[in-house]
Amino acid sequence: MSRTVAIIGGGYGGAAAAKALDRDADVVLIEPKDAFVQNAVAMRALARPEWAEKMFFPYDRLLERGRVVRGRAVSVDSRGVVLASGERIEADFIVLATGSRYPSPFKLEGELASEGLERVRGVHGELARAGRVLIAGAGPVGLELAGEIKEVWPDKRVTIVDPGAELLPGFEAEVRAELARQLDGLGVEVLLGTALTAPPPVEPGRAGAFTVASTSGELAADIWFRAYGVRVDTSYLTGDLAGARTPEGYVRVTETLNVEGHEHVYAIGDITALPEAKMAGNAMSHAEVVAANILAELRGERPSAVHRPSPLPFVLLPLGPGGGVGQLPSPEGPIVLTADAVADYKGRDLFTGRFAELFGIVCELSPAAA
Repeated sequence: MSRTVAIIGGGYGGAAAAKALDRDADVVLIEPKDAFVQNAVAMRALARPEWAEKMFFPYDRLLERGRVVRGRAVSVDSRGVVLASGERIEADFIVLATGSRYPSPFKLEGELASEGLERVRGVHGELARAGRVLIAGAGPVGLELAGEIKEVWPDKRVTIVDPGAELLPGFEAEVRAELARQLDGLGVEVLLGTALTAPPPVEPGRAGAFTVASTSGELAADIWFRAYGVRVDTSYLTGDLAGARTPEGYVRVTETLNVEGHEHVYAIGDITALPEAKMAGNAMSHAEVVAANILAELRGERPSAVHRPSPLPFVLLPLGPGGGVGQLPSPEGPIVLTADAVADYKGRDLFTGRFAELFGIVCELSPAAA
């Protein structure tokens, strides 16, 4: 049978699926950016700009047989993709992997790595001269940012606000207690049950003294970051795929990660309408399932790989290179990780070695960045 696989989106899931299929299929990876962006590095790069270049991995060594097409998909049906240029790419299999948007600078807008580098270094300069930092959102992104700031500038005043009643709801009490203990040890002020009643009067990531009203009273800071607000955009789905979207824009999938009603169309990562956290780890797990199923079809076999969301939440949440908390699922129940284990898994290198291998480049941490 024909073997063309069009993958729309070169993020965590799309890049992993393209790599896994490259030897056995004719892969066309469609991505508007000129480099893969390793978003997990963003928080550290804001505090330590020598890490900024470790966020970007060029696509030119990702594939041996397949090709990467720089372009934005504006229309996708079950038979092919139309790019903004007007070019149409016909495909036997389609993988939707367009990910999500998140407030800058944690996920960068724009298509050029050079512009992203400039943005991250510019925000670092603003952060460096701010004595008081306000972070809106106590999810993993906001918490990681607080840890990275305190690692470099222990004397900065860092305040996190969140309308929720507790940190990491749904995780083991031991994990949440250890997180609170480490944040207290770093001197991070956490105001739970607190929401800003209006946006601060300055742009996020821009230094400038201000006060802002909250449900806990007025807060004063010199810079602020918005660490919440995931959005997906699947408006490019047209024709016979348009009905697969939920009202919120997510894509309905089966346990084999087929788009509902379409045996040769798959969806992975943040756009899937699955009851699980929108995390890079899940996207890459989806990619393994989809690659296995497409390869089975190419062999004339029935696809059998499935993805079932874990009933137990999991997280690797560094607080700087040596601290943090973690929880992993297992058949026996949740495994609570020590700070050292979190550092070994993620905190010390933020998976840069793993992605250097995926993209076929050497990426050694300098002593200043280690």
